[in-house]
Amino acid sequence: MATKLATRGIGTFIAHVRELQGITQAELGKAIGTSQSAVARMEKGEQNLTLEMIDKVSAALNTSLVSLSKGSMSFEVEGGRSLKGAVVTNTSKNAATSLLCASLLNDGKTLFKNMPHIEEVSRMLEVLKSIGVACRWLGDDIEIKTADTITLEGLNHDAAIKTRSVLMLAGSLIHRLNEFRLPYAGGCKLGSRTVRPHLYALEKLGVETIVEENDYRFIRKKLKPGRVVMYESGDTATENALLAAARIPGKTTIVFASANYMVQDLCRFLQTIGVGIEGVGTTTLTVHGKVHIAVDTTYYPSEDPTESMFFITAAIVTNSQLTIERCPIDFLELELLKLEKMGLKYNISHRYKARNGFTDLVDIKVYPSKLTALEEKIYGRPYPGLNIDNLPFFAVIATQAHGTTFIHDWVYEKRALYFTELDKLGAQTILADQHRIYITGKTPLKAAELVCPPALRPATIILIAMLGAQGKSVLHNVYSINRGYENLVTRLNNLGAKMRKIRQEA
Repeated sequence: MATKLATRGIGTFIAHVRELQGITQAELGKAIGTSQSAVARMEKGEQNLTLEMIDKVSAALNTSLVSLSKGSMSFEVEGGRSLKGAVVTNTSKNAATSLLCASLLNDGKTLFKNMPHIEEVSRMLEVLKSIGVACRWLGDDIEIKTADTITLEGLNHDAAIKTRSVLMLAGSLIHRLNEFRLPYAGGCKLGSRTVRPHLYALEKLGVETIVEENDYRFIRKKLKPGRVVMYESGDTATENALLAAARIPGKTTIVFASANYMVQDLCRFLQTIGVGIEGVGTTTLTVHGKVHIAVDTTYYPSEDPTESMFFITAAIVTNSQLTIERCPIDFLELELLKLEKMGLKYNISHRYKARNGFTDLVDIKVYPSKLTALEEKIYGRPYPGLNIDNLPFFAVIATQAHGTTFIHDWVYEKRALYFTELDKLGAQTILADQHRIYITGKTPLKAAELVCPPALRPATIILIAMLGAQGKSVLHNVYSINRGYENLVTRLNNLGAKMRKIRQEA
């Protein structure tokens, strides 16, 4: 018997993609062998969708709506259980991937300590190995030695297209290759994530980029330092500019740069291998590049504030007392202030330094609390501000706060659509448009069977809602969660959750 999924979010997403492509409901119905009225019900979330039908719609729209492939992993969650104890925040996914790209700048041996065992890191390692980089796991550490000769002829294309981080290789590879191609970036499916800020920044430093049908062609002209005005204050775009500037002798100034946690981590690593950088933590970075870098170095990446936020949110939704250790507080203070004004009770320990010597960490103890919705809208913004990747957590928190919460996710066109998946678990949402959603609480959460959204943060809030929902839920195809969170089932079970991994039959 085919698995059926009645999800308003998928239906809304289908309508959005169909309209963007200028396809009528009647045309879509004909393409998938059904009627216009059936498509209308589908888009309103009024019709159960089999996985077979989802595959047909995906093919007709040439867009992966959801994926439930053979051999994929699912999570079974028995929700409604309190969590207790303590959990340690792991190393940042976003820092780890940028550091792996940065290792190509160094002709010496690089050792990254305590790296996360996650899918995103695995894909980047597969890419690096395929182009001639010697890299290996040493327990929880990764050792990297870049070969004298790098070639992209054997590039692992399958691994590369699964991670948006592959685009950050451009800033490093321009120092080793006169010309090369990289495939279109993958990662989370969150709408029109433009790559122009990357291309414009590299252009200022002497790199020509030609956008071709399936990839980007980068051509090294005359590399030169200069003044780079970021087209957007994006994290990965700023990192690409930093990587390019690091080995261009002279002074490069990057203005309107991202000052987010992963950018600061990259700056600190570049400093350890001899690159001069001023303005770390601000939106103006001055880079004093070195034409040659050959340093044997050991570096500790910082902890992940979005992982800290995951466990803070899990404690709130399950109404639990939980301690989250090693939280990078400078990137959580505004989130905590918002939660405090909503009524969250918590304690923060004294500050102490991370192993890298510069990140301030704290331990946060969360207590069961009665929350009230904020009157003001909640929205993300570049640092310093409420972290854009932490914004989705407020959607599931809002289901447990009395009143109506207004969330404005102005950055990504599709992400608010995924928030409506919470309805299947008992939430009450009103989608105003593709960027804005109203969530009314407090509502009891209930068990359901869903397919994981193809984006990391929306996927995690579905999982958190399942932890708070009475009964047995199933979340299918959790690859997007495994991209960013290590050994999550075991860690949650150690806190009192009841979860298990299940595999789709091959």
